[in-house]
Amino acid sequence: MIIGIVVGSVWATRKEQRLDGFKLLIVREIKPTGEKTNTYHIAGDLVDAGVNDMVLLTRGSSARQTEDTKEKPIDAIIVGVIDRIDLEV
Repeated sequence: MIIGIVVGSVWATRKEQRLDGFKLLIVREIKPTGEKTNTYHIAGDLVDAGVNDMVLLTRGSSARQTEDTKEKPIDAIIVGVIDRIDLEV
């Protein structure tokens, strides 16, 4: 899984019909320490995340294993909104 922060959204009025109804968000990867990286993902949203929410993102075949994403052409999906990270270093 990937930790990220939602930084924006993507609007696509014309897209593959199996993506209809999916909210697409732009997620910037962050390290567990909170440090931002320069890696971004476009992800479908299953948990009603919004801009500035810290989220859990899954990619690849794992992204297609939910009831809402089976048989859909999706590579990244937001599966959780993070409330807090406790990290011992």
